[in-house]
Amino acid sequence: MFIDSVKIKVKAGDGGRGCHSIYRDKYTRQGIPNGGDGGKGADIILQADRNVYTLLDFKYKAEFRGDHGQHGSGKDQKGKNAKDVIIKVPVGTLVKDVLNQCVLRDLDSDGDSLILARGGKGGLGNMHKCEAKPGLPGEEREAVLDLKLIADVGIVGFPNSGKSTLVSAVSGARPKVAPYPFTTKEPSLGVVKTDDLNFVVADIPGLIEGSHDGRGLGIKFLRHVERTKILVHLIDMAGVDGREPAEDYKIINRELQLYDKTLGKRFQVIAANKMDLPQSKENLKKFRAKIKKKIYLVSASNKIGLEELIGAIVKGLQTHSH
Repeated sequence: MFIDSVKIKVKAGDGGRGCHSIYRDKYTRQGIPNGGDGGKGADIILQADRNVYTLLDFKYKAEFRGDHGQHGSGKDQKGKNAKDVIIKVPVGTLVKDVLNQCVLRDLDSDGDSLILARGGKGGLGNMHKCEAKPGLPGEEREAVLDLKLIADVGIVGFPNSGKSTLVSAVSGARPKVAPYPFTTKEPSLGVVKTDDLNFVVADIPGLIEGSHDGRGLGIKFLRHVERTKILVHLIDMAGVDGREPAEDYKIINRELQLYDKTLGKRFQVIAANKMDLPQSKENLKKFRAKIKKKIYLVSASNKIGLEELIGAIVKGLQTHSH
């Protein structure tokens, strides 16, 4: 199961109490304050980890609490600080504060971290010649974690255009493939290795007209296109579901533009798929009459034309990655 948005609640540890203690011996009848400070409470820290791929674990555990700092004790002894709680999240996790509705951090690199809630400071002991003080409470916070996949190349197109088959053909990924719409209900990643460049490709579940407004699988997966460097626009040139390829091309581009204007301007490699089917040749003539751009002809299921397509992707990444 692929989970890409969750809400979590965290409570950092409270600081330990400062100690009230008086040292006395036969020489110091008046007594010397020697109560130690309390220890600091545990911070709650989010950390991006490239070995974590989904937010699924948070579906079963969505609340986290840090330990309290130890209390101070006599003989000027400070209480131990509590061990911080480190929560691993996938690289590409956007952290939003629920109360203030603001973005706290984009954890887009392996090892990036964010202190989501700070542990309370330990209270002062009377060794400082003041009244012993209690520790401060740890912070509490509710946050939304939104995952946006980090891939170099995003494959977009209508349902049943062959995106999953293409990812499987050019990489080691094995997404579910079947001849009906919305087979892919979660993004899948594949790694493509070439002599010039290795890159990650993401199969974005089928978009339809109105996706930017939540229709079909809609906005749930459009977010995963945002981080890609270039797009492969895959067209079902056979029109097996009775759709018109040129109209499909225009609709998908319009949806990208309506969701995010920068996506509408992102470099695209246009690939005409299912060119092994007889009706594709006639549809290709009509498509070329309307869309005056370079088109790469492929059959993902028969692995035809893939080398040329991969070459175009590599060239696009080298030119448009910055």
